[in-house]
Amino acid sequence: MTHDLFDKFDNILAEYKKLAESGELNPFTVSMDAVISPTEAIINGKKTILAGTNNYMGMTYNQECIKAAEEALNSFGTGTTGSRVLNGTYYGHKKLEETLKDFYDAKHAIVFSTGYQANLGVISTVAGPKDYVVIDADSHASIYDGCAMGNATVVRFAHNNPEDLEKRLARIRRKDPDAGILVVIEGVYSMLGDQAPIKELATAAKKHDAFVLVDEAHSIGVFGKTGRGVAQEQNVEHLVDFTVGTFSKSVGTVGGYCVSNHPKFETLRLVCRPYVFTASLPPSVVASATKALELIKDSNLRVKLLENSMRLNKGLANAGFNMGTTGESPIAAIIIDDKQTAIAYWQNMMKEGVYVNLAVPPATPNGLNLMRCSLSAAHSFEQIDYMLEKFIAVGNKLNVLG
Repeated sequence: MTHDLFDKFDNILAEYKKLAESGELNPFTVSMDAVISPTEAIINGKKTILAGTNNYMGMTYNQECIKAAEEALNSFGTGTTGSRVLNGTYYGHKKLEETLKDFYDAKHAIVFSTGYQANLGVISTVAGPKDYVVIDADSHASIYDGCAMGNATVVRFAHNNPEDLEKRLARIRRKDPDAGILVVIEGVYSMLGDQAPIKELATAAKKHDAFVLVDEAHSIGVFGKTGRGVAQEQNVEHLVDFTVGTFSKSVGTVGGYCVSNHPKFETLRLVCRPYVFTASLPPSVVASATKALELIKDSNLRVKLLENSMRLNKGLANAGFNMGTTGESPIAAIIIDDKQTAIAYWQNMMKEGVYVNLAVPPATPNGLNLMRCSLSAAHSFEQIDYMLEKFIAVGNKLNVLG
């Protein structure tokens, strides 16, 4: 009998089918009937607070960004229908890259069609067959996939552990003194919202003559004097060779980028496959991203965002929840002992009019089941207090508290 290529997914499909047939809300098929604002939507006919969208700065409804997108749409149409190296470079793409260079005070910037492609492209291209990529064990899927697409040797180090990184780099250098090494870390890790100790990690990397890439996807706009991310917040940008990020969170649209001061960085435009062989971003997207970056640079929304985060995290912790976060980032996550309880928790929160993220293995570190919130500067204290009220009510109902 011929082997079915989908047989390997049978366990996942069985769990999904069971959930779909339960008659309860399905966390993997949520559809927004209408979006009212950065913090509210209509889901299944019910007005719902959005507490899991990564819309950190609330830029999706910023009127200046919308106006910029509309003007670009009217002037340049709906799309480019080509890659950047063919017909897909418009005035707006160049302006966006110039804006990124100004935003980061960097010499070079390259824009990708998604943040996922930014990691996929840069990592798989700069680290070749004779090189090493050394990554944090809790790295995002796009980082792992960038490693898989490339031909470099991949080495993992313990999460946020400079001593373990140092040990592994020393081992590589003893084995291969002349190898190229790329160390990849994230400014903020998406599931538990913890910051990387970039200074200590990057110092270890430089000691062994390694390049450093920092993914600031969840920290652009959120940290740093002008919103560049955790490296700016920790005053260690000089130790970072490549900064990768996305427009799909704080910037409020879609796309990704990498900035660098490396003198040969522009070579990526000729050899990076996810850049060369992908249609470029639509003009309306690059226009709204450009405007959002300009606004974020001089914004005080970071203060409000972190106030919101501390209010929710402290409220949940004081209520007796097992917290995976502390409020040091816009992410608030409750640890739930088992998957079925986590699913029931998510379903009950939806019934109460609060949308949060259900995060379960393998997307989470250490096999954790999480109720994960990602707050916005646009959330009011009243909305956060409503979230707290519902979290506590559902927690009592499901015997999760205490």
